[in-house]
Amino acid sequence: MQYSNPEIPEGINTTKEHPLKEFAILSGGIIGIIVLVVLSLSLLAEMLAPRIPFSMEQELAARFIDKTEIESSEEIYIQSLADTLGRQMTLPEDMSVTLHYVDDNVQNAFATLGGHIYIHRGLLELMPNENALSMVIAHEIAHVQHRHPVIAMGRGVVIGLFLAAITGMNGDRFVGGLVNNAGVITVLGFSREQEREADQTALAAVEKHYGHVSGASDLFKAMLQLEESQILQAPQFFNTHPLSTERIAIIEQYAAENSWSIDAKTTPLSISLENPL
Repeated sequence: MQYSNPEIPEGINTTKEHPLKEFAILSGGIIGIIVLVVLSLSLLAEMLAPRIPFSMEQELAARFIDKTEIESSEEIYIQSLADTLGRQMTLPEDMSVTLHYVDDNVQNAFATLGGHIYIHRGLLELMPNENALSMVIAHEIAHVQHRHPVIAMGRGVVIGLFLAAITGMNGDRFVGGLVNNAGVITVLGFSREQEREADQTALAAVEKHYGHVSGASDLFKAMLQLEESQILQAPQFFNTHPLSTERIAIIEQYAAENSWSIDAKTTPLSISLENPL
């Protein structure tokens, strides 16, 4: 047997593809897998989160929300409206909503975990009538009723833990920060479908309470006028809710579909505000 030691051709262990192209393909594949996993986890969280008992959601909220005794006339008024609208919406027996009046110029309102709803003075001062205020309050109650805050929180926690795992972040620190911040800022993003669902539920509650839906879209019409006249920039409310033009169209369409009156007399606000429209 003859032994031979042929010369190894150059480049036998290298590819003809450019290294940057291979890197791009590999990176694209990894990103695609991550996106797929994130979407799957998001859907799973949306399915499981509503099954969490509301009592557990309240216990979680109690850890970071400090609810003092009601003192201001504004808070008494909006809480009374919320209680009335809540009865019209037939909330589950174990579900309650707590209104918080925030005395600042921010033009916003939002719902968060445990049935806590925040309304800022800046938005309250824009209210043209009680019907418009009831629409906003009922909209936020509807988010609580449909468990939108816990769905958003569950989605954020699950995705956050996954991203923390693959990036080496401290998962406990991430989740703790998310939960702590959720009580004071509206980090809970609701989808357009959830916003539409909340508007429809709220409009039905307003109709039951007043016998009509006149004034339900007055706040959004007033905001559009103020924007067009450049009296103020886009309110914070627009950052957490659909644009006014879209909401007005949804309200008018839903009212027409149910033959609800939009031309009845509206109810004045029962509190004195510094800058009412």
